[in-house]
Amino acid sequence: MSSANPIPMVDLREQYLSLKSDIDTAVADVLSNTQFIMGPNVRTLETEIADYLGVSDAVSCGNGTDALHLALLGLGVGPGDEVITTPFTFIATAEAIAYVGATPVFVDVDPTTYNLDTDLVEAAINENTRAIIPVHLFGLPCNMHALQSIAGKHKLFLVEDCAQSFGSAVDGVKTGAIGDVGCHSFFPSKNLGCYGDGGMLTTNNAELAQTMRVLRTHGSTKQYHHTMIGYNSRLDELQAAILRQKLPHIDRFNQGRLRVATAYCDQLKDLNIQLPLLSAPDSHGQATPVFHQFTLLCDKRDELKQALKDENIASAVYYPIPLHQQKAIIEKMQQQPTLPQTEKLAERCLSLPIYPEMPDESIERVCTIVNQVLQ
Repeated sequence: MSSANPIPMVDLREQYLSLKSDIDTAVADVLSNTQFIMGPNVRTLETEIADYLGVSDAVSCGNGTDALHLALLGLGVGPGDEVITTPFTFIATAEAIAYVGATPVFVDVDPTTYNLDTDLVEAAINENTRAIIPVHLFGLPCNMHALQSIAGKHKLFLVEDCAQSFGSAVDGVKTGAIGDVGCHSFFPSKNLGCYGDGGMLTTNNAELAQTMRVLRTHGSTKQYHHTMIGYNSRLDELQAAILRQKLPHIDRFNQGRLRVATAYCDQLKDLNIQLPLLSAPDSHGQATPVFHQFTLLCDKRDELKQALKDENIASAVYYPIPLHQQKAIIEKMQQQPTLPQTEKLAERCLSLPIYPEMPDESIERVCTIVNQVLQ
């Protein structure tokens, strides 16, 4: 192991220190006011997020997984229904489908974008299909124009999993404002992250927004009046206060991530590896990524990961076991699909450190090792 200073996947302390005064003051105000549940910061954050994303309604909740769950519940997806999604993502997407009693149907991914292959989606639709959940993986938006066309043609709901894509856009429209509902996570390492768990639902459907508000609070419209069986999924007031201090800086944070990604692409461009896209064509425009992760594909993945570790540099494999091969999910599927592109990605993908404040010298250190191993 090298004695050089470690390079983490993400350095949350640097971002905190840059906003320390504002964050500390906001937290102290919450503690002083002692309104800890569904307080003024929660309500104001919902308005500010809705304004930033360009939607009519934002509904906060406990975490990103709950956001997906509440979205499907609010849309009425349930037992007997099928939901099309990607197998190359975190299990929360499929868990939410299982929570409502629906069946996940996995479609293979595009080998260039790592996102749902829209050319394969229509063939997976049948009379039981109710929704499509595209995941804007690693911060690169899916081909949403194509998915909107498919969903409209077949009268399907389009639920965006925006857990990794806050601030990204398709042809100028933010993810989370394109489908019927967007589902966001504020896990600490996300592009917009709090210091615990947190989530948000965004929509332009006021009736759906109201249903999700009731569902997140024990099915209650007012205290001790319960119109449906709901859940306890509320964003913490302290976390909302922290997010409100970070939200005005999100575009700057995302530009910092783009700076790191651009430097990686420039310094690794001569290698025989697949680098992520700095932008991607959509059916009717451009998809603008925000690089929640910087994920490359190479044949020496495990060798490279070990070499980075030896130099005190973090790396990560997202995701080593695709969802269609996970024991918990296999039991929910009607049949085991063959998804060759997904399985190749799982064997070859490696994510390098990336965060907005990452120093140029750290980027160069990472690239030096990658070049040494893969040249």
